[in-house]
Amino acid sequence: MNLDTINNVYFIGIGGIGMSALARYFHANNKFVSGYDKNKSEITDGLIELGVPVHFDDSIANIDSRLLNTNNTLVVYTPAVPKDHMELAYFNNNHYTVMKRAAVLGLITENTNCLAVAGTHGKTTTTSILGHLLNVCNVPVTAFLGGISENYQSNLIINGTDVTVVEADEFDRSFLTLSPNIACITSMDADHLDIYGDASELEKSFIDFANKIKKNGKLFVRNGLPIKGITYGIEDDSDYTVKNIKIKNGTYVFDVRTPETTIENFKFNLPGRHNLSNALIALAMAVEFGCPHQQLAKALASYIGVKRRFSYHIKTDDVVYIDDYAHHPEEIKAVHQAVREMYPESRVLAVFQPHLFSRTRDFIDEFAKSLSSFDEVILLDIYPARELPIPGVTSQLLLDKIENNHKQLVEKSDLISKIKESQAKIVLTIGAGDIGEEVKHIKKALLRAS
Repeated sequence: MNLDTINNVYFIGIGGIGMSALARYFHANNKFVSGYDKNKSEITDGLIELGVPVHFDDSIANIDSRLLNTNNTLVVYTPAVPKDHMELAYFNNNHYTVMKRAAVLGLITENTNCLAVAGTHGKTTTTSILGHLLNVCNVPVTAFLGGISENYQSNLIINGTDVTVVEADEFDRSFLTLSPNIACITSMDADHLDIYGDASELEKSFIDFANKIKKNGKLFVRNGLPIKGITYGIEDDSDYTVKNIKIKNGTYVFDVRTPETTIENFKFNLPGRHNLSNALIALAMAVEFGCPHQQLAKALASYIGVKRRFSYHIKTDDVVYIDDYAHHPEEIKAVHQAVREMYPESRVLAVFQPHLFSRTRDFIDEFAKSLSSFDEVILLDIYPARELPIPGVTSQLLLDKIENNHKQLVEKSDLISKIKESQAKIVLTIGAGDIGEEVKHIKKALLRAS
């Protein structure tokens, strides 16, 4: 399919983080972009401000008349859209070109120099660091991000079209539409077992992804993963490794040993060894791409972060409030490690909203173990997203397995009052559901209380 012949692009699920980045891309390339989403959000508000029409009722009557020409209209949908969606059925039944988001991303990137970030954790942060590094090094890059970059206040970095930086998403095997020049795999922990069935199938899909890399391309893998590639790691014998780590005023200062040399005195502002690992692989890919070392050091020092990835909302002597997207036991462990490294003497309250009934069922013991590490735990009910309830799988079941004397299950309406009752200096909200909508209310209440 030739995207140059397309005048109109319509998105079903335009408010999704990956979908909205594509919408912004096509809008920037002078296509008529419009779409539907189930819910109003900051993302849809931002698109409407750009001049992208968005509606919230699933109705054919809302489809703009400009989309009636089937030859020059592309319809993009997300796998989260239900099969009985009326608009999607209309476009399918009337012979429009209808494609999944991942397939469209594959089309956009196939004729570019594509750098892809894969892995069950760390994709969004790594992609946003890599996009920022290349942009500051004046590479003509378009970076599609799975989160809102704090540096750009957007999920799209656009400074040209020769190079693309993308998240290679393993959900629904979406990343198999990509053929990158340079790629990395950050992690292969079991996840999305509602799609894959078991961890071995997930591992196979990562091997399939590795085989999609273009001839003479390069694959980076975190040291210890069961796939061959250029290795990276922290204070180990990897091809690319972080050395001489210090923490100065909450900032990491470190050196990077490459296969050819040692680059000294990098500064990086995000806490946590998992984030340091993300910074390292972004640097390694940028070095292999050909970015100058001095510019890379300056670029990394200016990187701020991604919204909902260890985002500080309050940082005073009395209270620290951090929000994070962590929704897998390994991610929760990483957040805990980061908090303990930065605030070793402080009491920590974790507020967690489980995401998906299937994920809660599949990893309930691991979730319980990772949450037990905090000083206090507040659980919210499971956020269902695309799923129907599974009998017996509840937040109460998870709560019962958490080994902690200071734990409780709370209704969302009572959340702020329960947080205010806590004596913890550090308050964390974690989860991938709609807990993010509560952040501004929690911040306001904590500021007032302090």
